[in-house]
Amino acid sequence: MKNYENLKAGRLFKTDDYLVEKLTACWEKLVKLNTETNREERNKICQELFASFGKSTVLSPFRCDYGDNIYIGNNSFINFNVSMVDLGKIQIGNRVLIGPGTGLFTAIHPIDPEVRATGVEKGADIILEDDVWIGGNVTILPGVTIGKGSIIGAGSVVSKDIPQMSIAVGNPAKVVRKINEDDKKYWQAEYDIYLHGMGE
Repeated sequence: MKNYENLKAGRLFKTDDYLVEKLTACWEKLVKLNTETNREERNKICQELFASFGKSTVLSPFRCDYGDNIYIGNNSFINFNVSMVDLGKIQIGNRVLIGPGTGLFTAIHPIDPEVRATGVEKGADIILEDDVWIGGNVTILPGVTIGKGSIIGAGSVVSKDIPQMSIAVGNPAKVVRKINEDDKKYWQAEYDIYLHGMGE
């Protein structure tokens, strides 16, 4: 249990028999999730798998290590082939979109090779605030917070925090501009056209 306590606290830990049991239990749930097609049953599995799970959607295949370090809000959408290495906490807010092939990696291995060879590691939390959109094949590294409303371009590698209402792209991801009133006006006009076309 001590290694598990260290894992949850963000301290160095080593995978012991207890953690292997937890990994195995998670893998068994993932097998069920990744083969189940009934939406209600998938939601039940997600509620068992994750620390918390709102009214959201997770497509298969999906991968994680433990599941009980992942918190998912409401109306979020996680596309296929997403991987979450949840040694640290992964907090996903409301109305978050995560594109296919994206990886959220909280694991930190020691830089010193001798210490790394002992098998110890630790995690650093990843936070995606409300209304974040992550493009396809994005890599999000340990300790990163992506601020409310921000967009990460496809294929980016995010190694540092991204402020709210920003568009960031590249490797490493850098903010290229803020989301502004012109964006709001354009997309509100597009949405009005959509509503008119739907007879609403």
